[in-house]
Amino acid sequence: MTDAIDEGEVRRLLQDKLNDVEEQLTSMAKPPTEQSNISFGKRVGDGTQMAVDRLAQVAVHDRLQLIRDGVVRALAKLDEGSYGRCEVCGKPIPEGRLEALPWAVLCLQHADPRARP
Repeated sequence: MTDAIDEGEVRRLLQDKLNDVEEQLTSMAKPPTEQSNISFGKRVGDGTQMAVDRLAQVAVHDRLQLIRDGVVRALAKLDEGSYGRCEVCGKPIPEGRLEALPWAVLCLQHADPRARP
């Protein structure tokens, strides 16, 4: 970990983010309060809008899961003493990246999906 990063502050930020994400995931897991007999036919209507809304919720849920996984991994790296180092190349992750995304576990080069095999 770089000297400029306060481990206690990072741990607090990560734990707060983890709590927030888990709260959002729990809220999303609750059954919907709206129940209806809307059919999904060929015409655009309420059913179509509900389907689009549900697809958007699934995308948000998937993104929250990825963030949660990253936060949990960053907390583990803090415990291991390897926080702030890229999991692929082992080089330091730039401080600006860690300030913007404290749960980053990859440097910019390896975080780019185009750079992956």
